[in-house]
Amino acid sequence: MTRSALTAFLISACASAQVSFEDISKGPSENWLTYAGSYPGWRYSPLKQITPANAKLMSPKWVYRVPDARGLRMSPLVYKGVMYITNTNAVYALDARSGRLVWQYRDARAKGGGVNRGAAILGDRVYFTSSDNYLTALDRQSGALIFSRQFADVEKGTTSTSAPLIVKDKVIVGSAGGDGGMRGFIAALSAANGDEIWRTWTVPAKGEPGSETWSGFAEWGGGATWLSGTFDRETNTLYWTTGNPWPDFAGTPRLGDNLYTCSLLALDLDTGKWKWHFQFTPHDTHDWDAQSWPILLDMEFRGRMRKVVLHANRNGFFYVLDRITGEFLRGTPLIDKVTWASGIDDKGRPVLIPGKDPTPEGNWVCPSVKGATNWMGQSYNPTTGLLYVLTLEQCGMYNSSSQEPVPMKNFAGGGATEEGGQVLLRAIDPKTAKRAWEYPMTGAGRMWTGTVSTAGGVVFTGDDDGQMLALDAKTGKLLWHFNMSETLTASPITYAVDGKQYVAIASATAIFSFGLFEPAEPLTPPKVTFGK
Repeated sequence: MTRSALTAFLISACASAQVSFEDISKGPSENWLTYAGSYPGWRYSPLKQITPANAKLMSPKWVYRVPDARGLRMSPLVYKGVMYITNTNAVYALDARSGRLVWQYRDARAKGGGVNRGAAILGDRVYFTSSDNYLTALDRQSGALIFSRQFADVEKGTTSTSAPLIVKDKVIVGSAGGDGGMRGFIAALSAANGDEIWRTWTVPAKGEPGSETWSGFAEWGGGATWLSGTFDRETNTLYWTTGNPWPDFAGTPRLGDNLYTCSLLALDLDTGKWKWHFQFTPHDTHDWDAQSWPILLDMEFRGRMRKVVLHANRNGFFYVLDRITGEFLRGTPLIDKVTWASGIDDKGRPVLIPGKDPTPEGNWVCPSVKGATNWMGQSYNPTTGLLYVLTLEQCGMYNSSSQEPVPMKNFAGGGATEEGGQVLLRAIDPKTAKRAWEYPMTGAGRMWTGTVSTAGGVVFTGDDDGQMLALDAKTGKLLWHFNMSETLTASPITYAVDGKQYVAIASATAIFSFGLFEPAEPLTPPKVTFGK
């Protein structure tokens, strides 16, 4: 089939289909319609064709090399056999069966570079944000431009890297650039035309509530929101995490708790108004932002059912909060070695160990600047009752600088280095915070690949040697691996087309799709009649 014929076929198949809010609310099936798969952020699929018994039969089905890609971090979307992927300022539609290109869109107008974590989909449109803060809507069938609207000024230090989150008729976008001195925000834009509906700032202006927790730089204090959030349909609440304060490693110019950095925010979807907040790391001086997935769950906690939000934090602790009130319920170590705090008190504040802030000479602290975990996708599997989280056992040296910080000038107030380290995929029981199992990863200890789990009983992830892995969801036993020979900095997804399950992940420069091996039909030798 020619490319034009393929495009015509796929357009015809999807022409009458509209991706609705209800479709996204149902969560994954054969489709994968939002970055985390579902509004609660589970990255869990009901697909079960691939199991612990047959995962060893997986093989690559296709590879698409993304033009000009250097270090892809996006999570693909799939709808009715078409996959939508992004690179910096670009979107590609692929045939999810074969990886063949259907259409591509590159924003030649966009300024700057940087990573992009993916697209969003609603109706007959695909949405993505450019590095210079434009929300762009494209026709899903053809890739034709529908609109492109600016929502932030790159000259003020703000960039855009996250996948938008679409809820009802709103496209929720975040802000990046917090390490250079900017003011973070979350904004809701109209899916119809890109108009701004509301904007909530994560760092208060002078005189606003929370500004008393800053001795300086309040409005330029960071608090970026560069990871997508989760959504509770029952309470109409968005849950969004915020980044570290600025300057990152120099705490003296910004004495106080520095609200609302390193926090989880609960916002009303319709208005953006504050419902509650919880700050994990007050006055952070180690670049431990809270950009890790808030997982929404209804579970039994200490003898009664609670609506909770789970948060594996970069600072080394694993939190359980009441998602209706923000009440702190529990905080336990996520990793084995945490040296900056001895624990979490009954109000949720860290119990600090003195002398652990960065110094001009350097201070050795655990975890390292990469954190105990980070933005890579986590997965909650309701069948096993386990949360699968990539963790890093690593310490680092933290230095501070006496240089005068200037907003919007990319000055972090010091720096940090790390040595060695061990990445482990840990399966945690949220009810008890105990580890059911852990799988030590090979490689250099970078820890940037996320997870996806399935009803088939398999967890898919990747290691720092560039290998795609399949593990038994109950035991952590390695079932299968495939070396893609590139660094992995993205999270896998799973989808189905024509009754066949696939698992896809972005490597540094390409999209790989895997499925069960299907032996070719044996060739029947032609009959040959020889003359006399």
